[in-house]
Amino acid sequence: MSEHILNICYLVASVTFILGLKMLSNPASARKGNLVAAGGMSIAIFATIFLYRNAETGEHLHNFGWIFCGLIIGGIAGTLAAKKVKMTAMPEMVSLFNGMGGACAALISLVEFNHLSKELALNPGSEFIASSQSTVLIIVLGLIIGSVSFAGSMIAWGKLNGKIKDFSFTGQNVLNLVFLLVALVLGAYLVTNPLHANFIYIIFILALLYGVLFVMPIGGADMPVVISLLNSFTGVAAAFGGFLYNNKVMLTGGILVGAAGTLLTILMCKAMNRSLKNVLVGSFGGNKNAVATGAGAQGNYKEITLSDAAMLMSYANKVMIVPGYGLAVAQAQHTCHELEKILAEKGVEVKYAIHPVAGRMPGHMNVLLAEADVNYEKLEEMEQANDEFKTTDVVLILGANDVVNPAAKTDPASPIYGMPILEVEQAKTIIVNKRSMKPGYAGIENNLFFQPKTSMLFGDAKKVLQDLCTEIKTV
Repeated sequence: MSEHILNICYLVASVTFILGLKMLSNPASARKGNLVAAGGMSIAIFATIFLYRNAETGEHLHNFGWIFCGLIIGGIAGTLAAKKVKMTAMPEMVSLFNGMGGACAALISLVEFNHLSKELALNPGSEFIASSQSTVLIIVLGLIIGSVSFAGSMIAWGKLNGKIKDFSFTGQNVLNLVFLLVALVLGAYLVTNPLHANFIYIIFILALLYGVLFVMPIGGADMPVVISLLNSFTGVAAAFGGFLYNNKVMLTGGILVGAAGTLLTILMCKAMNRSLKNVLVGSFGGNKNAVATGAGAQGNYKEITLSDAAMLMSYANKVMIVPGYGLAVAQAQHTCHELEKILAEKGVEVKYAIHPVAGRMPGHMNVLLAEADVNYEKLEEMEQANDEFKTTDVVLILGANDVVNPAAKTDPASPIYGMPILEVEQAKTIIVNKRSMKPGYAGIENNLFFQPKTSMLFGDAKKVLQDLCTEIKTV
């Protein structure tokens, strides 16, 4: 009876995963979708704890003290981390949590292989070895993918919070391939000869080294793609765990995460007009020392006063706001929303132009603005925004750099050439808020800042927006 109830719980949980993922595609329903999926996961976890029974021995789970102790510690740590994290630190938190998923998948593989190797030691016959090969294959694949995801996510976490710098050397890609190929060859050998138990640890170490070296040279605007790719790795590794335990809900969840992460990675590469191979092998932004950062070679820029900016925006018919990482750093999303409301009261049409890879992770700007209760209907995706810039009086760029860089269209020598951008230069007037004239995250100079219709408004985004709100109220 308990087995049937468990299967029903798994079915319900699987449905909630699918519904939750569907709801996450719309910011208006994303919060509810997250809760729906979390509810389904809770059902699956507690159903497993209390209803699961070993098919061979008929035993239920025990050691409830250890199980609930782990749940409580992990639950408290996760809740505190999620509540305290700043929006600017959200990408590294996503990387950290994703890495924990990869680590779990890798540890599951190590533990289960240890159990299997003990059984093989007691039953070294060829028939038992042959029957165990499919299990060993699943274990090896889960170990390699989970380890790569864990190590890569930890490096991505360190790079995003500035603790780890971009690092590469001549022949690194070749060395990466050597590590991966050796791990795969050893894995194939272990599948056919599972009695060589020590090979599993060599594979584990090689996969970790590959994960580190795989992400280490990647930097700049490529990091959102890497985060998405690593997320898909964790999902695939979890799916192998579902195969290993014949757990339907674990399999479903892993497939959904793996498929969603893969599709998102492909879409982001398309948005950047680059292949995944080009992102992983020829990343831009990893070597900022090679990029000129001075303004002398580009020309002169002009500044605009707060009062002039307030006047332009107050008497405009349409204002488009382009949010970037600078907005997140300043925690200025609420002030930005206040500016939008003040302008709307004056009869100005205000919309937001969102680039797919703005910020440090997929959907970073959408999450940022949703936190400030910005109406989702005011958010324009890149294609829609580019159609509207021609009829826009003022574009206000808040900390965005690479996603508005005309070099992507005009300079074949630029590393970002061919990447679709927000074509803000089509608007009548462009106001750029930055702390300084330093290049963006990709380390590439932006000629937009030196064009005649562009004016610079230097300062912290939150302070500038607060002052703008005050000025506009007096106009």
